[in-house]
Amino acid sequence: MSLLLDHLGVRIMLLMGKTLPLPAPPEVVRALSQVEVTRDSTGRDGFRLTFNVGKDKTLEYALVDARATGLFNRVIIAVLLGSPVPEVLIDGVITMQQHGPQKEPGQSTFVVTGTDLTTLLDLHEKSASFPNQPDFVIVNRILLTYGLVPNVFPTTDIPIELDKIPRQAETDLAFIKRLAQRNGYIFFIDPVTLFVNRAYFGPQTRLGLPQPALSMDSGSNSNVSSLSFSQDGLAPVGPEGSFFLALAKTVLPIPPLPSLRLPPFVTHATPAQRTVILRDAGNKGPAEALNASLAAVSTAPESVSGTGQVDTAKYGAVIKARQPIGVRGAGLSYDGLYYVKKVTHKIDVRKFTYTQDFSLSREGTGSIFPVVPPS
Repeated sequence: MSLLLDHLGVRIMLLMGKTLPLPAPPEVVRALSQVEVTRDSTGRDGFRLTFNVGKDKTLEYALVDARATGLFNRVIIAVLLGSPVPEVLIDGVITMQQHGPQKEPGQSTFVVTGTDLTTLLDLHEKSASFPNQPDFVIVNRILLTYGLVPNVFPTTDIPIELDKIPRQAETDLAFIKRLAQRNGYIFFIDPVTLFVNRAYFGPQTRLGLPQPALSMDSGSNSNVSSLSFSQDGLAPVGPEGSFFLALAKTVLPIPPLPSLRLPPFVTHATPAQRTVILRDAGNKGPAEALNASLAAVSTAPESVSGTGQVDTAKYGAVIKARQPIGVRGAGLSYDGLYYVKKVTHKIDVRKFTYTQDFSLSREGTGSIFPVVPPS
């Protein structure tokens, strides 16, 4: 069952269930008062559903014992916004319940919070070995056991059993993240559509079609409620270290790397003033040392960040984290493309409001691109 916010032209889809999520029961949908979903490129995605509840004939609060809202039930939250194709905000599992009974009728609340499907990869510690298997093969094997669609990039190091054997002594999530880190990669799970989730293991990239522009000071085309920027000169870092070249039996310095962001967004990237020492690089081969250096550069904070909020009805689209977005009307130094680091969707069913709080970043000022896609 879905819920229509008539004033906004937005339809909320809520699916819940133990194994296969089904449309939420009518009593659950009617009790829903607030929806909050956070998509975060630097952490785990999460959601929060708030219900107004009252006692039934058995003096129990109706939703407290409902099967749909039970712990570790799967939850899919999607919206239909001017399109027949649902935009999935999150596919996750309930990890916590909070009950707030009140004396006044209709004021009692029942809140369920949860996280994305990476939680399912983080429940059980395992001990395993993977002789003669490169990291990307290992990751593919693990992901397929969870019914995810792997989007796994190749890795350069191919371990030989006589030299070393990759071993797991942690949860699948912790193991995959460790493999990602040593290859200069990132890992996340992203809903593609209903019931389909992509598991990405690869380099951090800002490729993709830019989302509709965030426009300010543009008259009737303005669509942001607030927008501000800051530049931090201490954010970028430059790595230093050395690696052992076995054939020559010598230690060589890791060549300096620029602050690579692909694709670049700016004409004036903020230079790195700080350095970090890759202390364990001496125990690595050339490929692993270079990956560690790339990881230090690419995972360091970007110097320019922006925060703001849009009214979704005026903006007309769902902002997606981990993708580029355009900004216009902020001046030549800060117009152009940005990477969406984080977005929080806030839907108040009772007040008929849907806002999106966002955080943006890029490597400096001055845009390479003369125009951005309009909203």
